[in-house]
Amino acid sequence: MEGLMTLWNDTGLANFVPGQIVMMAVGALLLYLAIARGYEPLLLLPIGFGAILANIPAAGFNDEGGLLWYVYHVGIETGVFPLLIFMGVGAMTDFGALIANPKMLFLGAAAQFGIFATLFGAITLNFIPGFEFTLADASAIAIIGGADGPTAIFLASRLSPDLLGAIAVAAYSYMALVPIIQPPIMKALTSQKEREIVMEQLRPVSKKEKVLFPLAVLFMTILFLPAATPLVGMFCLGNLMKEAGVVERLSNTAQNELINIVTIFLGLAVGSKLSADKFLTIETLGILVLGAVAFSIGTASGVMMAKVLGKFSKTPINPLVGAAGVSAVPMAARVANKVGLEANPHNFLLMHAMGPNVAGVLGSAVAAGILLAIVGG
Repeated sequence: MEGLMTLWNDTGLANFVPGQIVMMAVGALLLYLAIARGYEPLLLLPIGFGAILANIPAAGFNDEGGLLWYVYHVGIETGVFPLLIFMGVGAMTDFGALIANPKMLFLGAAAQFGIFATLFGAITLNFIPGFEFTLADASAIAIIGGADGPTAIFLASRLSPDLLGAIAVAAYSYMALVPIIQPPIMKALTSQKEREIVMEQLRPVSKKEKVLFPLAVLFMTILFLPAATPLVGMFCLGNLMKEAGVVERLSNTAQNELINIVTIFLGLAVGSKLSADKFLTIETLGILVLGAVAFSIGTASGVMMAKVLGKFSKTPINPLVGAAGVSAVPMAARVANKVGLEANPHNFLLMHAMGPNVAGVLGSAVAAGILLAIVGG
């Protein structure tokens, strides 16, 4: 009888607590969204599976010496995984549209307004019983508005590790929901006539310009915001490898094998923070709500800035491209193009929208650097 009791006590059935079952269901939901709905599958699939592993009782995945413990401490706590992801994204990015129309930098910057608006929103939530966000917590939550998963993970790992799981899930969930969240906001803030605006074809960009651009961006970051150089520097390295044309093997590795391997472990590491004791709190609900607010404000501010720029520009600017200032590359640009085509079947905005889209990547990295310099310092 004693042997049967020992065997029973070693089973998962005997050790499950309700919170673990809930979180495994959350993991299963993420798997469903990734597989059946196609929402950010490269990240949501390993995150969802990591959440399931992290909540298996008595398995020790998250205990010191366990697989997920090592993956998190090696890749997330050190900040290595998000930086390697940024290098891979840089190697896949074409700055041609931004170089051809530098005004789009303002749209990428304007879309980051959601980050700083949400910073104050998170602090305001402290007036509601149950919420106790520090300034560091609020800063990590606010970066969700940049719609940049690696940046959100990097900043959360530095400022608020305990909230990393909720912040990462919120960031990637809203990135996946770009085609659902953005169009209503874009249409509410623009008229039919504005959505029909046709933009002039972009000028050709030389290879020399593309090679010098990442170096110029890095130089300016070094001078004015060194705290952002980890993210910006790796992004510029990846882009320089792509545009230089002399290290094609390295560029291909950064774009494919390296970023794919790191993405697997990054997802598992984020999933490891979705344990019941860390995720099932009222603060998680607040983070999810604030993330939606941040993303919506970022979209709206980008559209409004595009309307302002259009009034002072010699060439027409369709305000829809401002929504692409959030750095969900290239999905936000595709959504702007889709909404533009609905208004005018001859209106192709994709290349124009890629300008603010890649500017948004730089903008979110700079915003993270500012928050890190002020709060982390």
